[in-house]
Amino acid sequence: MGEPKRRYILAITGATGVQIGLRVFEVLLQEAEVHLIVSRNAIPIIRQEVGLDLGKEPEENLRKRFGKEVYFYMEDNLWAPMASGSFKTEGMLIVPCSMKTLSAVANGYANGLIERAADVTIKEKRLLLLSPRETPLSVIHLENMLKLARIGVRIVPPVVGFYHRPSTVDDMIDFIAGKILDQIGINHDLYRRWS
Repeated sequence: MGEPKRRYILAITGATGVQIGLRVFEVLLQEAEVHLIVSRNAIPIIRQEVGLDLGKEPEENLRKRFGKEVYFYMEDNLWAPMASGSFKTEGMLIVPCSMKTLSAVANGYANGLIERAADVTIKEKRLLLLSPRETPLSVIHLENMLKLARIGVRIVPPVVGFYHRPSTVDDMIDFIAGKILDQIGINHDLYRRWS
């Protein structure tokens, strides 16, 4: 009998850059069991930026798009398994992470499932990675990131590198998704590494 798949929580919040979160989701699905949480504000952004209408059956629409078993939760579902520390995971990623979500996580304001799952991840001392999406950054944003970084949260902003000479937007998305996946130890070939 093989080893059980690793289990991760991935949250997509209402910030531009949802393509990066969906690309991380796509690659992570090949290696792990992924429990996806989507905020209400992310739904129209996913439709606008990616052309994916989650509609009334988001699980089914995601399954059609990614061809895998999908565990899907809306942010208001506080009965979801990841609202409890007894739901064992390798960790949680929030990609992209809005400044509203960053602030809530940094200040322990667990109003919805995304913030509650992040709060649980922190208290259980599991890996938590945030990809904050905003520019320019205010002092408040930076202080919230520093507060989280000091307790071991990985802060991976969606910053594009150019040493691999990207020629398409997809190349840039893959670079950022690859950097995020590197942080959680997932093998991939999304970008050409520096040599």
